[in-house]
Amino acid sequence: MSSSLPFLLALVVALPASAQKRPRSAPATPYVPGAVWEHRTPAAMGVDSAKLADAIAFAIRNETKAPRDMEENHYRTFGREPFGQGTGPFKPRGEPTGVVLRGGYVIASWGEPDRVDMTHSVTKSLLSATVGAAFDRGLLPSVRDTVWKSQAPTYLLRLSAPSEPGTRFGEPMFFDAWKTPHNRTITWDDLLRQTSDWEGTLWGKPEWADRPAQDPNTWTTRARNAPGTAYEYNDVRVNVLALAATNLWRRPLPEVAQEFVMGPIGASRTWRWYGYDNAWITLDGRPVQVVSGGGHWGGGLFINAWDMARFGLLTARRGVWGDQRILSEEWVRLSLTPTVPQPTYGYMNWFLNTGRKRLPNVPENVFWHEGNGTNVVLVAPDQDLVIVARWIAGSALDEFVAKVIAAAPTRR
Repeated sequence: MSSSLPFLLALVVALPASAQKRPRSAPATPYVPGAVWEHRTPAAMGVDSAKLADAIAFAIRNETKAPRDMEENHYRTFGREPFGQGTGPFKPRGEPTGVVLRGGYVIASWGEPDRVDMTHSVTKSLLSATVGAAFDRGLLPSVRDTVWKSQAPTYLLRLSAPSEPGTRFGEPMFFDAWKTPHNRTITWDDLLRQTSDWEGTLWGKPEWADRPAQDPNTWTTRARNAPGTAYEYNDVRVNVLALAATNLWRRPLPEVAQEFVMGPIGASRTWRWYGYDNAWITLDGRPVQVVSGGGHWGGGLFINAWDMARFGLLTARRGVWGDQRILSEEWVRLSLTPTVPQPTYGYMNWFLNTGRKRLPNVPENVFWHEGNGTNVVLVAPDQDLVIVARWIAGSALDEFVAKVIAAAPTRR
């Protein structure tokens, strides 16, 4: 044995434990874009360029057949329902458009990603995020709380005093969305999962008039389902949630979304969130428009594909943006928890591929935010992909996503 070896062993033993360990570099913070979004080639990110190009060409070929004029499209579809008149803004749409991210980096884009278009029910995911921001800040202690207990009287906006004061004596001065015994049993979780079966009329739209049952005799007479027991996709009830969230925050929801979600993730200044022309209340002495949860009768979120991709990346990272937490892990977990009567739905509008029912050729852990059009912001966790696709036929979505995923080997 070398005469120096005992000395070296003694030196190692004498050193602090921290000095004996090999230094480890801190884990790198996952990339998120700043004001400038870094682009990388598909090959540099381990993606097959030819397969990705084929997927994009497929999306462009499978443009939705619906008219590009969104107002015309409304009157061909939802506008034919009872009380179907458009009451919010519509905007003609652009070309089939999309963005693909891998590891947060842009590896492909097509169409008009800078164009601000309606995104329809993807709006619901931003609405649920504003409720999540309230939950994370203690404004909403539990999603199991009944909604009515948090609601102040809602005074609808009057632009002028009555010409004949006293003629409405004895009539309610406030709008009460929770006055029925059934509505008083509804929780925030029920509204977020579209299992509330809320009854009533909001902004001139009866809840039964949205996607009405085939038998008109049941529209106003059927028995209510206990909250949480039956799923029904219904935009009137979504708008009830928007009203409840506005009252909870005591602020317009676009301001909330900008401060706590869209601003922190670096979204552009071009997105807008509109309600209906008659959806105005007086809130703390100022007129406030209560926004809608989609474009069913017009309005909703108007946004470009880049900002949709940022929101998708936020949800892909489970509410974390760089080193900043935007939405809590608990809120993301709730959003991704299947709804019992509808296991392919989480919190609005987080769609789940439970049992591969919606997208049979796509992994089960894929989730997405979807709106009419079709507008989709999809997250494929195993491939570290975020995919934005706009104005693609809904019937082509499964094959399109499968083609993109086939171009990107699993990274986990």
